Amino acid sequence: MAALLATGHGLQWLSLPILQGSDGSLAPMRVAAGGNFFLGEENWGIRRRALAPPKCVLSDASISWNGSPVLPVMPNQNLNSMVASQPRRELVLPGMRSENRLKIFSGTANKALSQEIAYYMGLDLGKITIKRFADGEIYVQLQESVRGCDVFLVQPTGPPANENLMELLIMIDACRRASAKNVTAVIPYFGYARADRKTQGRESIAAKLMANLITEAGANRVLACDLHSGQSMGYFDISVDHVYGQPVILDYLASKMISSNDLVVVSPDVGGVARARAFAKKLSDAPLAIVDKRRQGHNVSEVMNLIGDVKGKVAVMLDDMIDTAGTIYNGAALLHAEGAREVYACCTHAVFSPPAIERLSGGLFHEVITTNTIPIAEGNYFPQLTVLSVANLLGETIWRVHEEGSTKPQKYSSLDSR
Repeated sequence: MAALLATGHGLQWLSLPILQGSDGSLAPMRVAAGGNFFLGEENWGIRRRALAPPKCVLSDASISWNGSPVLPVMPNQNLNSMVASQPRRELVLPGMRSENRLKIFSGTANKALSQEIAYYMGLDLGKITIKRFADGEIYVQLQESVRGCDVFLVQPTGPPANENLMELLIMIDACRRASAKNVTAVIPYFGYARADRKTQGRESIAAKLMANLITEAGANRVLACDLHSGQSMGYFDISVDHVYGQPVILDYLASKMISSNDLVVVSPDVGGVARARAFAKKLSDAPLAIVDKRRQGHNVSEVMNLIGDVKGKVAVMLDDMIDTAGTIYNGAALLHAEGAREVYACCTHAVFSPPAIERLSGGLFHEVITTNTIPIAEGNYFPQLTVLSVANLLGETIWRVHEEGSTKPQKYSSLDSR
């Protein structure tokens, strides 16, 4: 009997033997998608019978069918002895390595970071078309198959937050409808994270709403970097891998060879004390100082007090993000007034809304250290700015998620006191 076999070289005819069961019935041998040969259920009892040699053999053993390796037909060989002769993993062809099941696509929010991640992983970015219609609607189409693949979508939801968030949701939907096995939203900067609780009556909790939208769009997992507060992970009903950008900054500060006796870590507000304490512990257990801000009433300027000693020391101010830089700017002015020798500003997310650039480049800061979770416009660079890359951190985490390993390697482990 002849069967039509779909291969990478078109359709080819493959002759299959007719097998006779114990009840006298006839059944052809069938070919299963994925390359496994098997017999009809009614003839399973005679599966060890030697098969007649086929009349023709596939001309190319490196043919794949529906994305899975095809088991070659070998003349004068018993089916069971052929399968038993090699483990299945050794039959996987060179073109079907595991990384072919891993796809990385980039939105338009931070293509440079996506390219760096793909370069670190030794992969190419997936082909995708993203465009906007005249009325502002977003169109997304994948230009390659993702069926059965682990798909990672790199898209921070920084400014413009609403545009980038909607683009991410449509990308997730496109992958889900294209039969991706798993869809992971890689969100280096999670917008709306500051709206994580109600501080007054009749307020929304936008961070929870964003989590619901991403989940309902079809994401199976979220990979985020330095969320504004850890409680945001609980807003998701799917798995969340939370990595921290501070180790990248710590490595850079360590290279500057600042004496531990001259160093003090400063939290720009009371809410960031836990983050600053963990950071100080990594910097040779440096001392900690806190800027305390208090408002006397509406439309009354803030009264700022410093808890700790910074006189003659190098002060490192740490925050998860810098938006308008008002808090960190006022804190730096207080530190200089208290006798600090130099002031460094460190953050993971450089939102840099106006007038942040004017404040940061005004001379109060010896250096402003940030990462590339959010792209910085060319016009927003200034001499004191240093931008570090988190591509290796995110790339390594993506590999570990894909291989179902731990996402907490020693070098980039979460800070101990978190």
